[in-house]
Amino acid sequence: MNLFDIEDKVILITGACGVLGGGIVKYLLEQKAIVILLHYKKDPLEAFVKELKTTSEKVEGYLCNVVDKKSLEEVALKVMAKYNKIDALINAAGGNKPGATVGLNQSVFEVDIEQFKQVVDLNLFGSIIPSLVFGKEMAKQKKGVIINISSMASERAITRIMGYSASKAAIDNFTKWMSVELANKYGDGMRVNAIAPGFFISKQNRTLLTNADGTYTERAKTIISNTPMNRFGNADELNGAIHYLCADASKFVTGIVMPIDGGFSAFSGV
Repeated sequence: MNLFDIEDKVILITGACGVLGGGIVKYLLEQKAIVILLHYKKDPLEAFVKELKTTSEKVEGYLCNVVDKKSLEEVALKVMAKYNKIDALINAAGGNKPGATVGLNQSVFEVDIEQFKQVVDLNLFGSIIPSLVFGKEMAKQKKGVIINISSMASERAITRIMGYSASKAAIDNFTKWMSVELANKYGDGMRVNAIAPGFFISKQNRTLLTNADGTYTERAKTIISNTPMNRFGNADELNGAIHYLCADASKFVTGIVMPIDGGFSAFSGV
């Protein structure tokens, strides 16, 4: 028996049309998993599913909102009716807003609380609500995997990104709490873990990390100087950890937050 085999596992992924989520989707399809994309915008979802179907028929997409429980419950009903199981959920939806970030010439007291709340809604409740909705179906089977996306911002004070940091720190706690709750009440087939990516250049942070001419900003240079591998990560470097956590190879692993950061979290800066 190959403990790393994820062929025909039904894996749901939120934020599936993003840079990191999209890369994970393509990798899982290469491993012959059945991948179900969940996204809140119709046009990019349909376009991405159409693109993916040129290489694999084991993919479909559902329009839903990660902070709208009813829309997620409707998806759960459809997925269970078609596949009769959910093997894994990857909560990859997330992001930040300018108002929840302290600008270079701003004080923390100028943070926009409404945008701060929106960031918490997306990053925290956007993982909690799908975990409850799809986790409920897993609990009926007494088997399933939930993978959350944490961040280096969760355990260390990374300047400026106040709302994002607070919400990702809460993800760490929720991951540990939910792992204990599900294992205690539904058995050792239920697992909840998280990955904590280091620094990757994406659409959301590109202006923070790169100048108009493509050179690194001072902030980017500081990150690199505190990353022992001396570079930013590539999106495909998350795939091995995701594969491991989805597979039976990790069946005694729950409640962890796995850094994928080029050594950033290990380095003291000295």
